[in-house]
Amino acid sequence: MTDFLALPTGPLADTILATVRKTESPAVANHSIRSFLFARLLAEHEGCLDDAAYDAGLLFAATVLHDLGVGTLAPGKTRFEVEGADLAAELLTENGVPAPQVDLVWEAIALHTSPGIAERRGLLAYLTREGVGIDFGRNAHVVTGRHERIHEEHPRLSMVPSLVDAIVEHAARAEEAAAPRYSIAGELLRERREAGVTGLERATAGTPWE
Repeated sequence: MTDFLALPTGPLADTILATVRKTESPAVANHSIRSFLFARLLAEHEGCLDDAAYDAGLLFAATVLHDLGVGTLAPGKTRFEVEGADLAAELLTENGVPAPQVDLVWEAIALHTSPGIAERRGLLAYLTREGVGIDFGRNAHVVTGRHERIHEEHPRLSMVPSLVDAIVEHAARAEEAAAPRYSIAGELLRERREAGVTGLERATAGTPWE
């Protein structure tokens, strides 16, 4: 890969970036962009760049838009993953992306917190979940040697507590629908109320990134 920091260009890519930067905190927006860069490096590492199912544009859309559900556009009436998927689908449809491709992005975003399911729903859902996971320090060895420049370009800005704060705030707006028990939002909300700090924050404190 000639320039692993390069982002897609063009009207749709510009709209995606502008939407994320306008509606998400800087920490969450940078996390979303890093998730794309890490997912693309994973695709390179696993030899997927020439796979017929690999689409860099769709991967950019799915990863960069995956946390729209904790931004200011989200109504806070159901799970943040679903609201984010709905918002992403609306944006892509308005910009002329065909329905089958919109559905793939919707699925990848809706399932990005669902281990054991996303990995079985095709390359886009798999890479989206894994790109997000690498930014939490999971399988960080895949991007060793290139993560420093990615973090310089898109700083972490205390990403994990910032994202947890956003998820918890969203979940508290409609607990029964937005934070059902055993969903990630439901567990983060419960842990934050009971202990003040979540297991996710504790677990990532010792990762290579935090």
